[in-house]
Formats: sequence, C-alpha cells, structure tokens
Amino acid sequence: MTVFSELRMRPATAGRAGWDASTTARLVMAGTVIFTLLVGANLATPLYPLLQENLGLSTFGITIAFASYVLALVSTLMLAGHWSDYIGRRATLILAVVVGLAGGWIFAHAEGLAGLSAGRALQGVAVALATGASAAALRELLPSRPEWASRFTLLASAGGVAAGPVIGGVLSMLPGPTTAPYYVHSAVLACLLVPLYLLQARPAIMPADAAKPFKALAPRRPSVSTEARGAFWLAAAVGFLSFSVFGFCLSLAPGYFAQIVHAESRPVIGALAGITLGASALSQLLSVRGRYAVPAGLAVLGISVLLLAASAAWNSPLVLVVASICAGLGQGVAFRTVFNDVAGKVEPSHHARIISTVYVITYLGSAVPVLGLGWATAVFGLQASVAGFVVLCSAAALVLAAVTMRSAMRLRARR
Repeated sequence: MTVFSELRMRPATAGRAGWDASTTARLVMAGTVIFTLLVGANLATPLYPLLQENLGLSTFGITIAFASYVLALVSTLMLAGHWSDYIGRRATLILAVVVGLAGGWIFAHAEGLAGLSAGRALQGVAVALATGASAAALRELLPSRPEWASRFTLLASAGGVAAGPVIGGVLSMLPGPTTAPYYVHSAVLACLLVPLYLLQARPAIMPADAAKPFKALAPRRPSVSTEARGAFWLAAAVGFLSFSVFGFCLSLAPGYFAQIVHAESRPVIGALAGITLGASALSQLLSVRGRYAVPAGLAVLGISVLLLAASAAWNSPLVLVVASICAGLGQGVAFRTVFNDVAGKVEPSHHARIISTVYVITYLGSAVPVLGLGWATAVFGLQASVAGFVVLCSAAALVLAAVTMRSAMRLRARR
C-alpha cells in the first residue's frame, strides 16, 4: 500500500514493492520515531533562559510556551488517538514526522511568544500522533511478550525526553545556539522519512467503512472495560503525578538547578534537567517485580522530590544529583508496572485509543501544575514556589504509595 492510499483508508490500486522489514527492524523504527520526536520536543529545555533573555519573556511566558506543547499534545490524543487503528501505524508515524518537522522549523525561527507557542503546539501534535501508533505497533510486534512491549514503549518515551535537554545543550554550542539544534534535528527527522516510506505497511487493524471512511476518524468518547478500569485510573494517577515532576524538570528547573550548582553552561543545565528522565528510562532495563514494586517506587519518588528542594536549602549539588536519579528510578518502576498492567488488560483492537487516553491524563500533569507553578513564581518567587510545589508532589506520591500498599496487602491476605 502507498502512504496516500493508507491516509485515504482505501486499498491501493496497484501493488508496491517495498521494504519487507523484519520484526526487529520494525521494532527499531517504531521506537526510533517516538524517541526522535520527543528529543525534538525537549531540545528547548536548556535554551529557555537564553530565549527568555533574547525575546524579553517573563517566567510565566516560558511556562505558557511549555504548556502550549502539552495542551496541543493532549488535545490531539483526545481527538486523534485512535487514528492509527484505521489509517495504519506507518501512515500515522509518517504524518507525525512531517508535523514535527514543521513545528521545529517554526520554533527555531520564532521572534516572540506566539511563534514559540505555535512551534511547540505542532511538536505536541506530532508526539501525540506517534504516541498511540508506536505503543500499539510495539505491542503488535511482540504479542507474546507484552511486558517487554511496555518496557520498550517507556524506554523510548522517557529516553527521548531525557536525551532532548542534553542534546539541545550540546548542539547550542554551535553557531546560532537557538537554531542549530533544530537544524540538526530536522535533518534526522527527514532521514527517518526514507525508511518509513519504503517500509511495506501492514494493514490497519480496523478497516473503515468503504462508503464513509473518514467517519472513523471522528473523535471517540474514551471508554474502558470494567476489567481494566481500576488499572486504568491507577496508571493515570501515577502518570499525572510523575509527569508533574517531569514538567517541572523540563521548564523552570533549568534556572533553578543552575542556581544550585552555580553553572551557566547550557550542556550542564541540560544534563541536570535530563537526569530524572534518564534514570526513568534506564529503570525500564531493571527487573523489579512483585506486588510491592508500585508502593516502593512511589515512596522513593516522594522522598526524592523532597530532597530536590532540600538540595537548594543545603546548596548541595550532590544531593540534587542523587535525588534526581532516585526520583527517576522510583517513577520508572512504579509507572512501568501500572502501565504494563493496564496495557495487558486492554483488548488489542482498542489498545491505541486506551493508551492514548492514559497519556491524555498523564501529560496534563506536565501542563496544569507547571502553569500554576509559573504563576506562583511570579507572585512568590522561584525558591518559595518550588518548595511548595515539591511538598505537594511528595505528599501526593506518599499518599498513592500508602493506597497501593494497602491494596497489595489486601491481595496478599486473600491469597
């Protein structure tokens, strides 16, 4: 099938010899696309202080630019999270890459808050399109190993978010610090289009009505089966909390961390912002199991977040780094466990839509609290606002840890 016939949800009129890729190659392609798009979406993290200075933006303006990405991502997940079920995984990923190219170009050439927000919004649309498609593709490619499908999904996602600030900081050392990272990233995205176009696409798992094919793309009301409902809401709650912490790390934290380590180097700032996400990504390679994995991970996250604020009070870079690593490890273990649980209980035909819905709530965690934090910073100052924010996040994590521990103990008592 050609890409255009997939987008029209109609069979191709003529056969096309394509790249009959192996399962391994398809796994790599699905993971690479979402990884690369998330790298691009987070290249700006170490650039925000420079953009703020060059464009004369306030702290609240930076949070608006950051939140525009998340809000566009969430809106697209709600409206188009099911599209890949009908137009196919490959066509959706190609569409995501094209939109990502446009978003990065607009952001790189922005001359004010409106341009930054527009570029970030398009990046959010691209990531949203790829999120459900890549997660569903990985699940279909590993039907007998659903846990590893979830691990690869979270590894690619968290790894891309973690690598973005580091790569952005390093590339910002090139001439044109706010544009060079996006030129390089655009070249990588353009290269990805070649194997995606040549790839021999698999049929969509839910063919649309031939008479009214585009009706299938209309927004759907989220619905979860009774068996998966409890797992769904737990995954959504853990995701919302952990992405609140991630949103802080990727928006206001670079300036906050720079004060603690007394650094102005963008690569250093980018690396500090990406530590928590990097630890979360690496935790997907750990074999931590058992009924107490979720409460233990949440407890580690809650305590570590408190230590992030303490590192400023103690002026300790060591505490900052250790707390960031522990927060990422705790989040990664907890979220992987609950994510794998809900993914395993959802029927394959609804996988992309339900996982997209989990991410709707999850990504709201990196927008709504951060907007509130940006407002509080303008009113109360950075140090006081961050202290209040981390206390709230820590309390929420410890409450969730207690709730999941109680559930685990009840399950053990029944057995």
